[in-house]
Amino acid sequence: MLDQVLRAAILRLHEQGCGSRAIAKALKVSRGSVRDVLGSGSEEVPAVEREEKAAPHRDAILELVPACKGNLVRVHEELVKTGATLSYQALTAYCRRHGIGHEPKKPAGRYDFAPGQEMQHDTSPHEVELAGRKVKAQTASLVLGYSHMLFLQIYPTFNRFLCKVFLADALAYYGGACGRCMLDNSHVVVLRGTGARMEPVPEMTAFAERYGFQFAAHELGDANRSARVERNFDYIENNFLARRPAADWEDLNAQARVWCDKVNATARRHLHASPRELFAAELPSLKALPAWVPDVREIHHRIVDVEGYVNVHRHRYSAPYTLIGRQVEVHELKDAIEIFEGPRRVAAHRRIWDGGPDQHVTDAAHRPPRGQGRKAQAEPTEIAELARAAPELDAYLAALRAKAPGRGTVAARGLLRLVREYPRAPLVAAAQTALQYGLFDLDRLERLVLRGIAGEIFPLPQRAATPGPEDDPDE
Repeated sequence: MLDQVLRAAILRLHEQGCGSRAIAKALKVSRGSVRDVLGSGSEEVPAVEREEKAAPHRDAILELVPACKGNLVRVHEELVKTGATLSYQALTAYCRRHGIGHEPKKPAGRYDFAPGQEMQHDTSPHEVELAGRKVKAQTASLVLGYSHMLFLQIYPTFNRFLCKVFLADALAYYGGACGRCMLDNSHVVVLRGTGARMEPVPEMTAFAERYGFQFAAHELGDANRSARVERNFDYIENNFLARRPAADWEDLNAQARVWCDKVNATARRHLHASPRELFAAELPSLKALPAWVPDVREIHHRIVDVEGYVNVHRHRYSAPYTLIGRQVEVHELKDAIEIFEGPRRVAAHRRIWDGGPDQHVTDAAHRPPRGQGRKAQAEPTEIAELARAAPELDAYLAALRAKAPGRGTVAARGLLRLVREYPRAPLVAAAQTALQYGLFDLDRLERLVLRGIAGEIFPLPQRAATPGPEDDPDE
């Protein structure tokens, strides 16, 4: 079929007085085609009137497509069962031409950004190799809209604290911030709403105000709006993460920084420059970093347990043993865990990222010296009082305490009672006798003392040698 250009040429040559043979020879087409064009008298290409095999089954197709959940294979099978003779290719072509079961494709949007206008942030799950084993991870990426400068870091998980850590590192890498940070409708930043109605979490709003930018979210389903950051995740997975082992998370993120430097310095055909070269023009438009940027930290309140540890994300970090049972503040940082008692920092540990849960990090300075875990108990006051009041009984007291259970406090208390209640000389004599024969029962000692003082304190009445008849034996 002749196209519209040839048909217009045939009509023009005919107006100039050329015959059909001359026109066919000049344009190298058949004379029949020339006659058809001259007969129609129009340069418009006529529509091809061709019967479609699926046209008689249009009503059945419209009914089967939603019933089969849009699966045209099942639609074709059901049509064949009813006696239809069309092929699967004819069915799909008919549905495609008439828009049955196919959403018409929309043209991709194009977004151009001025220097310093927008940066785009998003995360994506990936699998990384750490110390010879595969682990799940979250890749966080931030891309500048104008220069396409890329920064990425990888974490075992991603929450609000790590989001602030990542953004702080990314803005330090760029040396400034764009006026707007476009992101997906992520619960890490979004409090409520989507798209233009999105409201960030107050904590994240305060973080953005410190750096002079605002968070914004694209409308649901509008993936093209954040294409700057979205299209890089496939490149990250198939380039950076392809057979790139690392010893730990710190090593992996150090490699990610080196890789970002390399990618940003590579020229891109569609940019006609490298991102690093475009960034040189964008840098003066970025909002300068604050004069002082505090460390991103999250504060937890913990009570030091009986073993002298505090628990943070199922890992245990030691605290000074003098704080056992007391409440402390635990500051979670990117690479450290700090413990505060009031305004004073009393402990600092390197944060654990690798390994399983319930790991212990112990600082030897937080434990008492060996042999001094418990304070030496002072001597009972009864011992000191006995030493002052009756030093003559020191030998008996030492032997008594050696035989008594425990520290001998009860025995010393009983001996002190005897010192207070009985004369000293009979008591000392009775104690010497008891020590000689190994008698350490204080009741027997007391009977010895009573026997010794019976004639002195309680004199017995004098009786006649031979009682007379006048004496009453009962008196």
